[in-house]
Amino acid sequence: MIKHTNPCGAATADDIATAYKLAYEADPVSAFGGIVGLNRPVDAATAEQLKTIFLEAVIAPAFDEAALEILGAKKNVRLLAAELPAADAKTRYDIKTVSGGIVIQSADTQDAPASEWKTVTKRAPTAAELKELELAWKVVKHVKSNAIVVTRDGRTVGVGAGQMNRVGSAEIALKQAGEAANGAVMSSDAFFPFRDTVDAAAKAGVTAIIQPGGSVRDEESIAAADEYGIAMVFTGMRHFKH
Repeated sequence: MIKHTNPCGAATADDIATAYKLAYEADPVSAFGGIVGLNRPVDAATAEQLKTIFLEAVIAPAFDEAALEILGAKKNVRLLAAELPAADAKTRYDIKTVSGGIVIQSADTQDAPASEWKTVTKRAPTAAELKELELAWKVVKHVKSNAIVVTRDGRTVGVGAGQMNRVGSAEIALKQAGEAANGAVMSSDAFFPFRDTVDAAAKAGVTAIIQPGGSVRDEESIAAADEYGIAMVFTGMRHFKH
């Protein structure tokens, strides 16, 4: 679910109806008036949920006949069918307007697969934490920087976007997560300039962190994670969305 170009809820599940339910429950307040994006065709079970709130648009690869009938009766919602981008679509461009012209740059389509991540703490993440970190890392890429995402049980529970300092984004995400932060994982789109974000994560009960690394104070953040028994991995690649 997207609100003002930021993800406000994201989830994975065995079927699209369950994934939508989890994503919506991640932040039902922000979901109102938002946009829903799905990577599977919309079926009747999903459409029944979509019709219950005000949405600006729904975009998915396809809508089955039952879903179209259900959503067609909903006022002022735009339904868009779009093919998923090809797996090798790496040449897209990002265009920004400036006074008197435009700036064209390569889009952030690259990523660091889990096989290239580096565990930098004494404790390595568990298999369950690794799976959760993959989701957190995928989502944080699409959040405006400074970006912090907290996930648990296959869905986002806290998103901190666009703050002037990274710990400020972390505090927003952790406050939103509340008790769900206890046992959750955290992702950051860029390195931690200080250990304060790790301290905040530990206080909330976060057990694993993923971040690009590359700060001159990386060792301080690593030492803090070791103090708390938090597993931390570096991706070696940052995502910076503005």
